[in-house]
Amino acid sequence: MMRLLLFLAFLVIPVLEIWLLIQVGQAIGGWTTVAVLVAVSMLGAWLVRREGRRAWRALQESLQSGRMPDRELADAAIILVGGTLLLTPGFLSDVVGMACLLPVTRPMMRRLGSWFFERRVRRMAAASPYAHLFPTQPGAPGPGLGADGGAVHGKVVHGEVIRDDREP
Repeated sequence: MMRLLLFLAFLVIPVLEIWLLIQVGQAIGGWTTVAVLVAVSMLGAWLVRREGRRAWRALQESLQSGRMPDRELADAAIILVGGTLLLTPGFLSDVVGMACLLPVTRPMMRRLGSWFFERRVRRMAAASPYAHLFPTQPGAPGPGLGADGGAVHGKVVHGEVIRDDREP
C-alpha cells in the first residue's frame, strides 16, 4: 500500500506542480513567475538558516540540562524537510516547505509527522514475527524480556542471589 502511495505521489505531485506553474505563469507572466519562485527560495534559505540556528540552540540547551531532546530533534528534521521542499521548484512544495519552517505552523507539522510515524511503527510492529512478545498497548499484560534478552514465559519466582565467593 505504501509503495503505491509513494508511486502516485511521485507521479501526481510533479504533474500538479507543472500545471500550477503554467496557470500562474499565464496569469502573471513567465518572468514574474520565475521571480516569485526565486524570491520564495531566497526567503526560504533565510528562514532555514534562522530556524536551524534556533533548533540547534534548543537542542544544545536540552542536552546540557540532561533531558531527552525529542521535540528539538523533531523540529530539526522538520526544518530540514522544509528547506528541501523550498529548494524544489514549484508552488505546492513551497507552501508545504513554508509550513515546515514557520514557527507558527511547525507544531502542526510535528503533530502530523508524529501521527504518521506512530501509525507506521504500529503497523510494522504488528507485522513483525516477534509481535507476540510485546504488548500492543502500554500496560497491557504480556511477556517481558529476560536478562539475556530472550522472552520470559511461565512462572516467575522471585528470589535473592547469595554469593559464596570467598577469597582464601
